Amino acid sequence: MSTRLAEFRTIAAGLRRCLAAVLILLPAGCARDGAAVSEHAAMSVQRPFVIAHRGASGYRPEHTLAGYALAIEQGADAIEPDLVVTRDGVLIARHENEIGGTTDVARHPEFADRRTRKRVDGEEIDGWFAEDFTLAEIRTLRARERLADLRAANTQYDGQSGIPTFAEVIALAAAAPRPVAIYPETKHPTYFAAEGRYLDGTPIRRSLSALLVDELVRSGFTDPARIYIQSFELANLIELRTRLLPAAGIDARLMQLYGDTDAVRADNESFALPYDLRWHAARGDDLDVLYPGLRAVLPQLGRAAVSYGDLTAPVALAWMRERYAYGIAPWKDDLLPRHDVAVSSSSATTAAGLPRLRGPVSPLIAAAHAAGLAVHAYTFRADAPYLVADEHGNALSMEQELQRLLDAGLDGYFTDFPDRGVAVRERQR
Repeated sequence: MSTRLAEFRTIAAGLRRCLAAVLILLPAGCARDGAAVSEHAAMSVQRPFVIAHRGASGYRPEHTLAGYALAIEQGADAIEPDLVVTRDGVLIARHENEIGGTTDVARHPEFADRRTRKRVDGEEIDGWFAEDFTLAEIRTLRARERLADLRAANTQYDGQSGIPTFAEVIALAAAAPRPVAIYPETKHPTYFAAEGRYLDGTPIRRSLSALLVDELVRSGFTDPARIYIQSFELANLIELRTRLLPAAGIDARLMQLYGDTDAVRADNESFALPYDLRWHAARGDDLDVLYPGLRAVLPQLGRAAVSYGDLTAPVALAWMRERYAYGIAPWKDDLLPRHDVAVSSSSATTAAGLPRLRGPVSPLIAAAHAAGLAVHAYTFRADAPYLVADEHGNALSMEQELQRLLDAGLDGYFTDFPDRGVAVRERQR
């Protein structure tokens, strides 16, 4: 523990030495029927909101205190931890509950028998899972670069950082020399609460949302302007708005993450359909209790699959705003549509192999604003494999791609390169 404490103190001290800067956060939501909603008239005069995606992931291994600290130094408005839970009920920051790809667990012979195969959100996954380790065991692991082939420079930091708890991420934000928001994502909430099992076969039955709220209260980090909670599922966000947050006497800005909304391309069920809706419908659960009012705007609820594309309809956006959401967080590839390679490979990519954009910005940003919702898009990366070309085949930088969406009214964005995201933000003045 002494090494862990020294690591945290070193990072916190570095943050305190940073130059203070003024952070302009988006305005607080207005209450309507118990839900925090945004006023786009107020949002539109604010500068774009920069979210450090898993920290400064373009420069350090993701979900490390060092990566979050660098993101704060680079001027990010928020740091984003993905949250999973240990065997003993502690929230930790990992991209997935499978930790083989982001830690050195495979090098620990004492954990060789923990490797297993689990079904998570309908997909079979092989590896080691956070829920099968106690926090003390997690403390023995070290973080490593997940995209080692793409970000070779980051591998020099492999082994230097431990796996942070949510409490440590909150403390880091609280120690910053300026107001910094936290933007946690609850990963696979239905799996952890109802479907998943430990290695020994016993049900997990952990509510990530309840654990998240408990930690906010315990840490004294309760300023609603500095808390954004996101999820690809709906039911846990509704529970947060209607029960968990009010019971704790705190508020937060709830962001509905979207998977793929492109009806042509969205053949990956796990990314095109909200998992909790699929799971509850298959079980015959009372969808009107879980999703109050949704059937009135999407009559197919319970009779056919409800997709993320369905949730872009103006009536669905209005339902979200009324019931629970401050905003939505769509995939940028759906906001900047590309040609379908399967339909027309010649026009879909450039000679250099860059995907080619195929038209104007999606109307989703305008539709969300009309419903009173903020829009934060994910994820902007400067690495070559993630870049695109415009309609004429001209390569676009990350900044140019981002500017297209800002010109269309985008309110905020997730990026692995916070310094470059901040530079774009500053040019909007």
